[in-house]
Amino acid sequence: MIYPITHTSANGLPLAAEMNTKYRKYLPLDTGIYQRFLRLDLRQLLAAESIAQINKGALAELFVGLEILKSAPSNYPTQLYYWQREKQGSSAEVDYIVQCNADIVPVEVKSGTKGSMQSMFQFLSEKKYEYGIRCSMENFATYQNVKVYPLYAVAQIGKN
Repeated sequence: MIYPITHTSANGLPLAAEMNTKYRKYLPLDTGIYQRFLRLDLRQLLAAESIAQINKGALAELFVGLEILKSAPSNYPTQLYYWQREKQGSSAEVDYIVQCNADIVPVEVKSGTKGSMQSMFQFLSEKKYEYGIRCSMENFATYQNVKVYPLYAVAQIGKN
């Protein structure tokens, strides 16, 4: 009922070659189940005019991870990884690292339209990768070397 997301150093392909199974985070395989685990009253959430959930970032991250997994071809499933800087005292983390064709692509998830991408830029700078992807409530856009995908279009990552 859960899907493991394993840490990788992401220095090259295959990503699994540098994974560290001591560091994992887990995705429940359904956003509804996740909300039930949190004991949220879904009727109130659906009827509310403005939702100020403190866990909306985690919910957006779960949604993006599940969409990436579901959009992969069934004969070639996607493996999700994440990256965190291994230097002691550092808190830099990129939500997902995916392989798009021969590219290693960091994916950062934001639940709104704002938020810094310091970890993304640090990853791109350290690893010397061409671009990253930000999934958020924004429309399609590009900022420097970061492509923005709206949350509704996450399934299109790696398809164009």
